[in-house]
Amino acid sequence: MNTDAHTPPAVAVAPAPSPRSRLGQWLAIAAVAIAVIGAALWWMLAGQYREATEDAYVSGNVVAVTAQVSGVVTAIGADNTDYVKAGGNLVKLDDTDARLALSRAEAQLARSVRMVRAQYANVGQTRANVELRKVELSRAKADLTRRRELLASGAISGEEVKHAENAVHAATAALDVATQQVAGSSALIGRTTVASNPDVLAAASQVRDAWIAVYRTNVPAPVTGLVTKRNVQLGQKINPGVSLMSVVPLDHLWVDANFKESQLRHIRIGQKVDLVADVYGDDVVYHGTVIGQDAGTGSAFSLLPAQNATGNWIKVVQRVPIRIALDPQQVAQHPLQLGLSMKVTVATRQREGSRLVTAGAPEHGYRTDVFARQLASADAVVDKIIAANQ
Repeated sequence: MNTDAHTPPAVAVAPAPSPRSRLGQWLAIAAVAIAVIGAALWWMLAGQYREATEDAYVSGNVVAVTAQVSGVVTAIGADNTDYVKAGGNLVKLDDTDARLALSRAEAQLARSVRMVRAQYANVGQTRANVELRKVELSRAKADLTRRRELLASGAISGEEVKHAENAVHAATAALDVATQQVAGSSALIGRTTVASNPDVLAAASQVRDAWIAVYRTNVPAPVTGLVTKRNVQLGQKINPGVSLMSVVPLDHLWVDANFKESQLRHIRIGQKVDLVADVYGDDVVYHGTVIGQDAGTGSAFSLLPAQNATGNWIKVVQRVPIRIALDPQQVAQHPLQLGLSMKVTVATRQREGSRLVTAGAPEHGYRTDVFARQLASADAVVDKIIAANQ
């Protein structure tokens, strides 16, 4: 009789866990717990006081170089990647016509100075003529007095007395004419010198215009920096206002960090910022300061703003540009270029400041003194011409 069919199947019994594996499980659980507790402590002590983004890029001024007069390009003084100083000549235009106009203006100024000198001389001549007419009138009156005395004694006729009276009237009229001539001549030069005479001033203005036209045939660099975007060529006829090239001053840069709108709550002006550039990595940490927030999100100022009032709507988190000033000394030691990516971390523990720029805050302006010397040099040319002809 076969009894195997009634034998129950054998049950596999799992081996009891060893003490070593049980210890590993406890260690793993402890490591996870420590990590969670450490993360919570970090968030409580520091994490909640930090806002970070990698959507940040180096920005700066791109200064366009333009001509103020039209002309044909005869020389180009710099090319892309060249370093130029403010005031250095970048483009030279043909100045033949401008120099001819300057020569004509200088000749006209010299002529005006000499004509004004002649007006001063005429005033002296007319004043001398007045003195002469006074003497003639005095003589005519004395002659009339003598003739009247002779007429009383019968020595002369009444006709001679009449002639003497006519001579007095003629001398009086001549004196009036001479006096009016003095007034007319004096009106041309009254309360002026040769240099301040209206005719001389008008001619001097033409010299300044012509001299500045010659000066502007040299197109200078408005600022110090690197040349980029050169698009001017030799022999090209250019017009005023056309961009010839650009100069980027790399000693004055900032960072535009685009933070999510949910990150803006605790960001304030004046907060300290740590920045890392991809070009240098973590070896170089830049230190900056929040100096302002833009007036709107990036989409608000885009060429085609979103029209959320039409069709189906899906919420998209917006970003606002935050401007961060960099330490100039750090930028000088580790140069940056426009458009480089940055990792930005803002320390938001100090939250008493203003979120947006308010009235009375310092403004960030720019200026160049390159073009301020034009008029001073033109004035020197005018003074030299006046002195040579005065």
